[in-house]
Formats: sequence, structure tokens, C-alpha cells
Amino acid sequence: MLDRIAVHQTRIRVPGVGLDARGVALGSRGLVLMPSLDRLVAFLSVYTEEQTLGGLADSLSIQIVRSKLGTREVALSFDAGSSDRMDRVAEVARLTGGFTFTGTSRHFVQYRDASAPFGFDAPEITASDSALCLYHSTFSQAYELERSVELRSLLLRLAPHADPSHLLPTTALWVLADHGLGPALLSYFARSNVQATVGVAEWPPETSFDEHPVRRYLFRVQEMPPRLRPLLANTPGMAAFIQVTPGAAVEHGYHHPVALEACPVFAPEGLVLFRGRGEPALELQRVPAMAELASLERAELDLERGVHQGQPAKSPDAVRVPIRLLPDPGAPAGVDAALIPSAELELLRRLAYALPVDTLKQTRLALTDVGAFVLSGAGAGAIPLGHLFWRYHPQVLVPLGSRLVPAIDPTVLASSLSLGADELVFFRPDGSAYRVSERHFVALERALLEGQRWAPVQVTELDAVFAEELPTVWLDELGLNPLKGVEA
Repeated sequence: MLDRIAVHQTRIRVPGVGLDARGVALGSRGLVLMPSLDRLVAFLSVYTEEQTLGGLADSLSIQIVRSKLGTREVALSFDAGSSDRMDRVAEVARLTGGFTFTGTSRHFVQYRDASAPFGFDAPEITASDSALCLYHSTFSQAYELERSVELRSLLLRLAPHADPSHLLPTTALWVLADHGLGPALLSYFARSNVQATVGVAEWPPETSFDEHPVRRYLFRVQEMPPRLRPLLANTPGMAAFIQVTPGAAVEHGYHHPVALEACPVFAPEGLVLFRGRGEPALELQRVPAMAELASLERAELDLERGVHQGQPAKSPDAVRVPIRLLPDPGAPAGVDAALIPSAELELLRRLAYALPVDTLKQTRLALTDVGAFVLSGAGAGAIPLGHLFWRYHPQVLVPLGSRLVPAIDPTVLASSLSLGADELVFFRPDGSAYRVSERHFVALERALLEGQRWAPVQVTELDAVFAEELPTVWLDELGLNPLKGVEA
């Protein structure tokens, strides 16, 4: 049994334990005794939900201790700091099945609770050479230290739990792809105008039978378009990781048992990728060299053509070249127009019933023999049909994800096309173009509705009805022969 400390008591038997400014018994260190590692994980999970381990991480020590009976338990010790911190630790320990103590070196006494607001004192100190002596109101036990556990290694060994409700954000994230999928994914991101950097990371061989290291492509995506989310979620050999703290990221669809952002144990220059499905975490001491996607695209070089000495041209026609379209991941991502082929007009008719009012008002439509041209800053992007365009010039529209070459000034290009004041030019991916006059465009809400069938009905004037005199009906006596004169 322990003694409860009274008000203004100054003498305490436990070595290294004194009274703080509020009169609470407090040593230089605090200790939480857990029956198992899973209870320790529960303690860390609950504690990091509302506050960080920043004040405890530098002095935190996790040790496996063994009693004289051979039982093994987990002792979590740290700098006590103040009674406010110890109160918070004691609350979490009671919730997760642990016992809280305070002391200095080897001797620790039970921390205060509701039965002893100022704490406890041991009536007698155990004479033992054990590394740890704990005094509790229900037991007193001596422990020997068996081994230490690092907090970082413990976090790396914990497997993330599945969380299907977690949505893939559009903000920055990491994408890890197998070595065979890396080049194809790089090219796809470049064509889709995804702002990202890429590097190749190496890990040691997974088994002793493998001679070569494991290589994977690592992408740092700045902003992931919503249309690409299913690709990352459903493609084997590819995984997206959400960075929760500098130096650590968790796979999409999973969450770590401990709030990693509250554990300052990861180096910012490195990266730890916590994978789901029971797979071990992947650790990089340093993030590999990253490069922009544009710098790694394939460049075509015609080696058969030599270099010849130029001769003066007789006319400017000798240097004229046709306009061409090239894929450009740096092209604007905004959609300003669309070309809906004639085969998809029936889909547009069905989609019209679901379009909002603002889209119908802002969208203009021109019907041609090649399909319907749609113009609208917001409406064209809201109609998921046809080929999409962006404005290279107010009168020149280019397919999305492409650019025109030679890279001449848009004004010069419009002048060379001899466009009228109300004419628009739509370039096709094969380099050809369509010219459409703006006067052919009408509001989409006016072009959609077809003529309503109606039939006339006969209307009777009320004045003529009221002008007719009502007949008068009267009854006479029947007499002796009421049916006289009626023919059979």
C-alpha cells in the first residue's frame, strides 16, 4: 500500500521525487507501464490524435522489461516536464490499459489520481539492484531491462489499416510504379498535361537469389486531375501515396495506426513509403534525383539527313513550312471549345436533360457537316463529349494538350490565316483545320428545343350563351283522357 501525500507535506521517501509549485509529487521523469506492445501502439495512437510527440520525442525511451516471474512488459519513459503533461499522459494511459509512474532513475512511484490529488509516496523503499523498481497501490515490482525499442523502427513495423472511404486528393502526392510501367506512365502523364517530376529509386534485392537491385519509378505529382484517379487506384503495379509529414507518406486507401505527423522521427531529406496489404514499408535515405517530365520525353532525331551548305533563296517560298501540331504537356489545361462529331449528337441530345441552367446559357453551338462546334469557357468543359480545344488566339483554337509549330506569335499566325473579324479556325490533330463563322453560333438553350405540336379547340363565346332566353315550362291538368290524340 502507498501513502497519500497530504497538503503542505514536504518529506517524500521515494528518491528524486519532490513537490512542484502546485504541491503535486513529481520526479524528473515519467513512466508508463504497458502489458504488451499492442497497448503501447494504442497509447501512441490516442496520444497523437490531439497533440504531437515533439515535447517527448527527444527524451522518449521504449524498453522491454522482465519481472522476476518471467513476465515481459513494456516501459515507456520520458521527461516529466510538468504536472500538466503528466496529467494528460495519465489520462491516456488509463484509457489504454497502462499504469503511470513518476520518478528519477530507478525508483518510480504511482502518479496522482482522483483518490490522491497530490500524489503518492512509498512507505518503504525496496532494497534491490534491479534496473527498475515500481511502486503502485496494488503492487510493487522490480524489473530488469531486456532490450530497447526505437520509436522509428516501431512505426516502420506497424502495418497501415485499410480505409476505403479515404478519397485521393488532387493536391501533391507520390506515385510509385514498377520499372516496367514507369516509361508508359511517364509518357501518359506528359500527354495528359500533369505537372510532375520523376526519378528512379533503388532498393536492395528482395531475396538472396536476386542479383540486381529493385528499381521503381517515383513520381512527385503536384496536382492530380480527377479523371486520373481511377488509373492510380485500379492499376496493378502502381500505387499512390499521400504525404502526411515531411519524410513519410502512406498509401492511398490506408491509414497508419499512429498519427505520423505528430512523430518527428523522419528525416525531411529522406522518404518512407508505408504500403498496405501487409507489405513492408519502403525506406529511402535520400530522395533520388528528380527531373521534369518534359526533359525525359523521347526526342526524335533523323540521322539520315546530312548538313548541307545553304544557297541564297530566290523567294521567301523556299523557307515556308506548313503549320503542325505537337504534343505539349505544358499547354494550358483549360477547355474553351469542343467539336462533337455527328455520331455523338444523339448523346448530346440525351445529355441536354441533365445540363444545369448556367451551362445552357453560357454555351453556344454551331451545327456543321462534320459535327457540332461548342463554344463556352465553362460549358465546353462541362459537356464530356467530342474533341476539346483551348484558345491559342481569340480566333485560333488548338486541340487540348497540343501546341502549334513553328512557335510564332499568335497575332502573326492569325494574320497569315487571313481570318475575317467574325471567323474562327479549329485545328485538327492531323494538322488540317476548320473555318467557322461566329454568326453561325446560336445559344444552346435555343438550339435544343424542338417545335411543340398543338391542336386548335372550339371556343364558345359566353356573351352569346347569356343572350339566349330561357324557355318557360308549366303544367296543366291531365283531364279524363290524357292520352287522347296520341298515335300508337
